[in-house]
Amino acid sequence: MILKYFEFEKVNTQKTNFVLLHGKNEGLKNQKIDQLKKKINKKTENYDEKQILENTDRFIEGLMNGSLFDESKIIIINRVSDKFFHIIENLIERKIEDTIFILNCEILEKKSKLRNLFEKSKDRLISIGFYPDNYETLSKLAYSFIKSEKISISNESLNLIINKCSNDRKNLLDELEKISILSKTKKNITNEEIQKLINLNENHNINELINYCLAKNQKQTLNILNENNYSNEDAIMIIRTMLKKTKILQNLISHFKISRDLNATINSSKPPIFWKEKEIIKLQIKAWSSEKTRNLIKEINDLELLIKKKPIKPINFIYNFLIEKSAI
Repeated sequence: MILKYFEFEKVNTQKTNFVLLHGKNEGLKNQKIDQLKKKINKKTENYDEKQILENTDRFIEGLMNGSLFDESKIIIINRVSDKFFHIIENLIERKIEDTIFILNCEILEKKSKLRNLFEKSKDRLISIGFYPDNYETLSKLAYSFIKSEKISISNESLNLIINKCSNDRKNLLDELEKISILSKTKKNITNEEIQKLINLNENHNINELINYCLAKNQKQTLNILNENNYSNEDAIMIIRTMLKKTKILQNLISHFKISRDLNATINSSKPPIFWKEKEIIKLQIKAWSSEKTRNLIKEINDLELLIKKKPIKPINFIYNFLIEKSAI
């Protein structure tokens, strides 16, 4: 069954418990998912397709015996592709009730088996397309936001924010929220301050992402991936950040082999390690060896070459790589 995004309110969770969201507009998807979560008002679990594909039997078993999802009413599965087709068929056949499955996909071609399965269903399966916002829509959202928040910024600054968001309202609203926080302490915000604030936030998110990945904290790595809509343009920045941090980690591990003192190793680092990162870098040193970091550096370089040769959806290669490397 096909619905338009503005018909989302027609989703009847009493009749259907499988909803397919496809398209690039993550911001609009998130808004609609939040509406559904508030409507049902039950606990939500977030997963990545890769997690389930690697542990399919365990996932199905958990659903059937209730041991993993006793309180769950909504299961959101992100970055879903046609690889998930047979798992969905399995779930449908088992007639699992009292659990809503939301499949969050990027662009699915019309010939996609998964998309066809949902679109040809009469009522139990629902497919909804979410396409990029245009400049006019985003402008209206932006002007409405700054008016309601009584934020004083120039049209040039507002256009900068809109152009930065890659036609996605989630990115736009995230940036506007940061500007709103800044406006509480600063009456007039300059164009330079806005540009600096946006760029600092991007670098902070990527640094945090790589830190958790190298610390073998897959849960937090997935949380950051799910909460941030990284674009294909971010792929090189992410891989370069990981390469830089891995080289620093390799040097720290070599130093630790000699000193056997974590604090002394951290304090000897050049460039100096920011105090907020010291504890997580201690975890990284414990999680890796010289040989493993040497192999990781080679894999990162190979990945960069791969995404340059295959420019279609390079961010997907990055997501899979980070999820794999963050596993214990």
